[in-house]
Amino acid sequence: MEIETPSDINANVESDSELSGVEQNRTEENGDLAESSISEARLNAKAQRRLRKNSSRDSGRGDSVGDNGDSTRAVLPTSPKSKLMDRKSRTGKGRGLPKKGGAGGKGVWGTPGQIYDEEIVDIKDPNYDDQDNCMYEKTVLPLDEKSFEKSVTPIVQEYFEHGDTNEVAEMLRDLNLGEMKCGLPVLAVSLALEGKASHREMTSKLLSHLCGTLLSTEDVERSFDKLLQELPELVLDTPQAPQLVGQFIARAVGDEILSSTYLEGYRGTVDCIHSRAALNRAALLLRITKGGRRRIDSVWGTGGGQQPVKKLVKEIDMLLKEYALSGDVVEAERCLQELEVPHFHHELVYEVIMMVLEATSNNTYTMMLCLLEALWKSGVITLDQMKRGYDRIYQEIPDINLDVPKAYSVLERFVEDCFKVGIISRQIRDLCPCRGRKRFVSEGDGGRLKRESY
Repeated sequence: MEIETPSDINANVESDSELSGVEQNRTEENGDLAESSISEARLNAKAQRRLRKNSSRDSGRGDSVGDNGDSTRAVLPTSPKSKLMDRKSRTGKGRGLPKKGGAGGKGVWGTPGQIYDEEIVDIKDPNYDDQDNCMYEKTVLPLDEKSFEKSVTPIVQEYFEHGDTNEVAEMLRDLNLGEMKCGLPVLAVSLALEGKASHREMTSKLLSHLCGTLLSTEDVERSFDKLLQELPELVLDTPQAPQLVGQFIARAVGDEILSSTYLEGYRGTVDCIHSRAALNRAALLLRITKGGRRRIDSVWGTGGGQQPVKKLVKEIDMLLKEYALSGDVVEAERCLQELEVPHFHHELVYEVIMMVLEATSNNTYTMMLCLLEALWKSGVITLDQMKRGYDRIYQEIPDINLDVPKAYSVLERFVEDCFKVGIISRQIRDLCPCRGRKRFVSEGDGGRLKRESY
């Protein structure tokens, strides 16, 4: 066995240190190579990502070629809105082409230039709907009790103003009355009970017109049955309701919209006092007429603007003749108001002045002056109607003077007295015509006029 000397030990230590240094240098070189390769790989991956991103943005745009032949890429859009509106894939994958070949996106109906063929409809398709042969109709829901009263009441009230039954029938046809048909006569009669005599006459005409077109005889009978049941409530607002409903029943029987045996069906079966009074009133009127129509047609009187002009003129003439015999101003005023023709009061003024011009006694002159004064002060005759009556006399006085020689002088005196009483205004008095020429006694009388009593 060899024994190592100190010099040999030192030599071995030096050789070992040299070997470790060489190995350390090698490991350092290998680490530098690995780090450089990793950094290069990262740079290459980053470059590839940039390339793919730029290619996807610029696909479809193409590279622009300058004048010198150099290819220049267009400026990339930097607006965030343009990125949002872009229809290209933003995942960084793919070839950078538009999605769905350019046919995708909101509001796009296909690729540019695409032509759609005519769609063939399959009739056997369970979802097939033949809209070409489809008929659309307006459906109106039937009225309930609340909406019926709200819809029909204005129609009846307007009818009291214009009096056109055809218009009312057309408006009612537009409404789906349904089971509320029998309520139409009940509502019309209830409104007429609170109105005037002319409104009741118009209501009777309306029921007669609607029966057979919109209402049946059974509907009218059920309506009057309901009216008889509601009489205790109607009496609270209209004390004369039983008599008036009885007149409506009699008029309906006369107009043949109620059967003649309607009253017989209630004989001995009515317990209500008001219903019994209405039926007795109807039976009495029908018994008086004995089946005729003359008295039934005039059951509501002769008033109202719907009456013929000749009939109104006759009524006014009879009114004045009765006043000339009785001298009752209150009765004459009541009869004039019952006519319900305030637009025709100028006829009364005209007839009064005509009676004054044709009168042979001062009594008639005084009575007619008192009548006009009473009607003027009570407000029955307005200033407009008074003026129209006087204007008619002023226009016709030349013709009247042919039959009544003293017409001019009597008219001047009557106009002056009316002005003093306050019946007419100064303007109406000044419009009073005078004689066309003055008559002298003779040519050489010095201008002396004849007396007015010639």
